[in-house]
Amino acid sequence: MPSLAVGQLCGLRAQAGLARRGPACPGVGGDAADIRAAQKLAWENKLAKGFNTTDVPLEFCLLSGELAEAFDAWRKSREDVAEELADTAIFLFGLAEMIGADLQEAIEAKLAANEARVYRRLPNGVPVKDAAASQRSARPPG
Repeated sequence: MPSLAVGQLCGLRAQAGLARRGPACPGVGGDAADIRAAQKLAWENKLAKGFNTTDVPLEFCLLSGELAEAFDAWRKSREDVAEELADTAIFLFGLAEMIGADLQEAIEAKLAANEARVYRRLPNGVPVKDAAASQRSARPPG
């Protein structure tokens, strides 16, 4: 597959709601990106570049490899840790699109559930879910 020209990439970014000003996309406004738009953009890039779009087990392995690269960058105090984490996120977005998962919806729901969750500390200091307390706090009063 041929690579995307800068104009094509800017167009994909704009369609996905990820367009931003700067040398990559001059004259295009907005810096905010939502997860759903990033997921679509990652998928469009996979399609445009001819990357894997069907082999789910392979994609999990590739995602794991990207996370290992991020850990290695952090462990070795390299300056590219954020870039490696971005690679991990991009693989995660592509995998989510591959399996039909709305990652934004899932993350929002999980963050809400985590906020409502109650934890208690074990004697060694490790926090663990307190299921009984979480259930009590989730019930409406009365």
